[in-house]
Amino acid sequence: MSTARGARARARIEVTAAIKDEARRQLAAEGAAKLSLRAVARELGMVSSALYRYFPSRDDLLTALIIDAYDSLGEAAESAHTEVAESGPRERWIAVCVAARRWALEHPHEYALIYGSPVPGYTAPDTTVPAASRVGLLLIGIVRDAYQGKGVARTPLPADLKAEAQRMAADLAPDLPPEVAVALVAAWAQLYGLIGFELFGQFNRVVEDREPFFRHAVDQLAQGVGLVFPQTTGTRPGQSLS
Repeated sequence: MSTARGARARARIEVTAAIKDEARRQLAAEGAAKLSLRAVARELGMVSSALYRYFPSRDDLLTALIIDAYDSLGEAAESAHTEVAESGPRERWIAVCVAARRWALEHPHEYALIYGSPVPGYTAPDTTVPAASRVGLLLIGIVRDAYQGKGVARTPLPADLKAEAQRMAADLAPDLPPEVAVALVAAWAQLYGLIGFELFGQFNRVVEDREPFFRHAVDQLAQGVGLVFPQTTGTRPGQSLS
């Protein structure tokens, strides 16, 4: 790469970062629905036509911010998991959930962007899916390790849910039982519900000491997906422990 081309590439990276930083500032001040490319350009001293060379539309900028937020959350969860990688599945599960909560408390406006109210007129493209899947795949991996090791407890499914459970398992984790796939989806929703309730004020005057409450709640979620770890000898890998 020539020196001039390298300088242009670095300049583009720097301007792109500046655009995103200003957009995040506007998210915090006004919310995603009011994000405006013209306003971002004005604050950066750019003409709108110049900014459009980096992000052709508001939706393109929103998509970039959403992917960045999901990736930042995923990196926080993966880093926490690495620190306890030699621990048991239940401890690893709790560590990932605690890291997700900590990230949300440190990045409330970015959390609201990805798990808050939908932005009017915006539909996230498929390019957001890999970043959005990072925490979920990490939790699935923890449960998969338990299933292939000591096993997991399975909660029987009602007859009218079995077909949907089989579809969910085929889509999300074909190597896990349908009962476990259903429990994982429910736990995923409850995890972000717990975080959202705290972040958006629904726990005010209800839960005061929130960190121990959260740890207990996500430990219950771990048990709900089958991470019960009874001290049972002779259990075959994948065997139901319920």
